[in-house]
Amino acid sequence: MQRQGQLYILSAPSGCGKTTILKQVMANIGGLAFSVSHTTRTPRSGEQNGVDYHFVTENEFKEMREQKLFLEWAEVHGNYYGTSKVAVAEQLTKGEDIILDIDVQGASIIRDDKSIEAVSVFVAPPSLTELEQRLRGRGTDSDEVIAVRLQNAAKELAAVSAYQYLVINDKLEDAVLVMQSIIIAERSRARRLVSGIPVDLEIVT
Repeated sequence: MQRQGQLYILSAPSGCGKTTILKQVMANIGGLAFSVSHTTRTPRSGEQNGVDYHFVTENEFKEMREQKLFLEWAEVHGNYYGTSKVAVAEQLTKGEDIILDIDVQGASIIRDDKSIEAVSVFVAPPSLTELEQRLRGRGTDSDEVIAVRLQNAAKELAAVSAYQYLVINDKLEDAVLVMQSIIIAERSRARRLVSGIPVDLEIVT
């Protein structure tokens, strides 16, 4: 028996560690797939095209946007990000649970589309002070960039109430446990095992 997978929206301010959380959750739970977004930003060290993101030019992105090929798109920190409609639909049809790592703008677009059923999760830092320390600890951004990210983080945190679940990334292991619990609970609600496999109960009357 094949059932359509569940779509998850995961948002977080930059530097909150959502990528690390996702990697650990996906290593622990089967049947999860990561939606690879399109972006115009420059690849970071170690990132691979088609694995971390589909890296495209601004003109390529705008052409895709004009053709309405994106489920959602947004401009973040001067770069464009978008989620392919076709890619997500194909993955869900296969019965996979798809995780969209998108910002609050993109999440709002998907929530407003009543034809899409998605579980929304927001990952937040324990405090903005802790977030600043993490951003500085990465050693990849200038003071000006960090200031912008913190300003954006404050605005993004104001959108928490629009999400169904909140995960505080204070201790990584706790954040991973909470995220896994959300997925397992949603699978149970949809009559699926922890692995994501549908349950076919034989009801005797």
